[in-house]
Amino acid sequence: MLPAPSFAMSQMPSAPLPTTGHPHDLAGWVRLFQHAELPVLARTAAALEELRPMEDEVDARMVAEAVGVDPLMTLKVLARTAELHRQRRTTDAETICEAVVLMGITPFFAGFGPQPTVEQHLASQPEALDGLRAVISRAERAARFALAFAVHRQDHDAGVIHEAALLHDFADMLLWLHAPTLALEMQQRQQADPTLRSATVQRQVLGVTLTELQHALMLAWHLPELLVNITDDRHEEASQVRNVLLAIRLARHTSRGWDNPAVPDDVRDIATLLNMAPAPTLGLLQDLDA
Repeated sequence: MLPAPSFAMSQMPSAPLPTTGHPHDLAGWVRLFQHAELPVLARTAAALEELRPMEDEVDARMVAEAVGVDPLMTLKVLARTAELHRQRRTTDAETICEAVVLMGITPFFAGFGPQPTVEQHLASQPEALDGLRAVISRAERAARFALAFAVHRQDHDAGVIHEAALLHDFADMLLWLHAPTLALEMQQRQQADPTLRSATVQRQVLGVTLTELQHALMLAWHLPELLVNITDDRHEEASQVRNVLLAIRLARHTSRGWDNPAVPDDVRDIATLLNMAPAPTLGLLQDLDA
């Protein structure tokens, strides 16, 4: 069984995994990432330490607000909860708040000590840190869009949809953390040839697509079934999956502004999802991004 991401506090920033002799197939990449430390954003680590002395006054909602906007910490908590409760649970903890309730406040803080940070981890590799921050920033915006779409649609699983968008590109984040040379190589290849599709360059460099790797890791970590399903791009016809994919598309196309020529198509498709006209949809989207 694949263990959950590491939770131990590192005394020194952990070095990225070597990229020489890297895996070339799905099983190899899964084995590699199973041993990898999973640092979190510095702001998340600081927020946890602010709450720790007030443990008796802290509730699950406060913890969720502190860590639930960090895709790496979100992944860490969900995987840890699944690992601890897989044998005896009857239902999945599908959100951070549910996971903390299931775990309990005191066990949560005991299980998650002071966290290593991505800023420490990539301190000597500023290009990789910038690459990781770009992916995380896009994930945060996509999650915000996805949640707003789900609320508008009155979807009862809005919280899970938010998390699905936040975690949609977590394999990309793992690559920037632990194989930054390969992540940079893929970025440079696509910059040199804008027509090169992401899946193509991933197979060229990694021997596997990040979508395949991510799905395998989610199954191996026994993440909630609903979350796995909503994150599966192969089921684009499902409204919840489309909700996430359109949010991801919009976040990617507007990462440098709203003048990307793909944005009108995004707005049209989102308008259809929300059962709105394109003009008010564009206004709504720009308000959400303000």
